[in-house]
Amino acid sequence: MSERVFDVASESDMLQLGAALAKEWQTGDCVLLIGDLGAGKTTLVRGVLQSLGVVEGVRSPTFNLMQIFDTQPPVMHADLYRLDTAMGIGMEEFFADHLCLIEWPDRAEGLVDSEQCFVVRIDFAGSGRRVTVSR
Repeated sequence: MSERVFDVASESDMLQLGAALAKEWQTGDCVLLIGDLGAGKTTLVRGVLQSLGVVEGVRSPTFNLMQIFDTQPPVMHADLYRLDTAMGIGMEEFFADHLCLIEWPDRAEGLVDSEQCFVVRIDFAGSGRRVTVSR
């Protein structure tokens, strides 16, 4: 397993990190985003999506649960915060042909194999964030 650590000082830096990571991810990849409320998970996703050409506002799909973006690669962004389990919402239909970005992946237990996913952990670090990316 490889692991990289990034110190992120601002929202702008988090957007830039998302854009940089987007270059490494492709169709069929699953990215598990782990962090407390307000840590920056959705901001990182916004950076990924902006780098793929999404110009409309990107918000967390907390109430929709999933958003699909017709980008290259196509992206499925899920926010499972409000759920106990993601079983039955149909998320797995997107795994093979989308880049899947999943916030609160502990609710997807049994649907995703974390050993096959990228894991992005965002922790508060002083006034910034520490982002650990592993696979």
